[in-house]
Amino acid sequence: MGATDEETKPTFDAAQLIQTFARPVLNFVFAAIPPVIQACQKGYSVYCQLPLNHVQLLIGAVMCFLGGFYPTLFAALQAANHGGLRTLQESLKALSQEATIIIHENEKDNTTDDDGDGIADADQMDGRELVKRKFKLVLTKMNPEKVNVAIVSIYKVWLSVLAVLTIEFARTIALALTISEFSKKFADKRILPTVTKAVPQEYEKWCPVLVDWFCKSIGISIAWRMQAVISAFASALAGGLMMSRAALQIVSEGGNNDQDTKVDEIAAYAFAGVGFYFQFNYNFSAPFPLNIILWPVELADYCILWAVTKA
Repeated sequence: MGATDEETKPTFDAAQLIQTFARPVLNFVFAAIPPVIQACQKGYSVYCQLPLNHVQLLIGAVMCFLGGFYPTLFAALQAANHGGLRTLQESLKALSQEATIIIHENEKDNTTDDDGDGIADADQMDGRELVKRKFKLVLTKMNPEKVNVAIVSIYKVWLSVLAVLTIEFARTIALALTISEFSKKFADKRILPTVTKAVPQEYEKWCPVLVDWFCKSIGISIAWRMQAVISAFASALAGGLMMSRAALQIVSEGGNNDQDTKVDEIAAYAFAGVGFYFQFNYNFSAPFPLNIILWPVELADYCILWAVTKA
């Protein structure tokens, strides 16, 4: 009976899995990468063709009205700007060029018919052989030195961003612990005795632990709320100033403005006030339908926050 049960148990077959999913996965990857690269290249070309003042106005508006919604992402971009944003752009450009070369070589490889039977060689291979063939194609057609330099450069920029964000996160955690310790002293004197009397005697040992958790949750909530307010306020000020100066340049058609008139500062405070109120009015969370439109931005913010807290 036991032998029969062993025979009927399903077994994991990695080779069969590769046979089944290798071709559709490879087709999906090679089909999905070109549109992404083309979209990014087109967006970057449009960005480069825009007048500098219009670009600064757009960036300033995003920072002024959305900076508090995604504080981790905007802090990462600011840190990357100081840590080598230009290097990051060049590295991504180099990787996209290498990916484009691989895509073109793959298209040629998919039509190669070395045995002359009228059917492409890639279509006659099973999953494992196809993976080996494509892997060899990548290794032979890619420039390893160029890719290595690009990846190392991206990693260096990421480390600088991670270091800055880790320090900011540590400050927030320190503030949360300070608040929780202060609130715990009050809770031990005022709340804990009442809670202890209200629960059955057999559960009294849980009361100090639950009060401690409650105080820590309060501390974390207050600290993160204060950090959100600070991030929103700082981004609103920086974005408002960028908007005001760009708008003045656009209005004056690129002429030189006399900044001693304080017009740009007054406009900056006005933009910053409206931007901060907008973020505060929506509780520092993107409203509908912005939360749907900007879901990739929110995902990036969560991923960066996860990387910082994990570190």
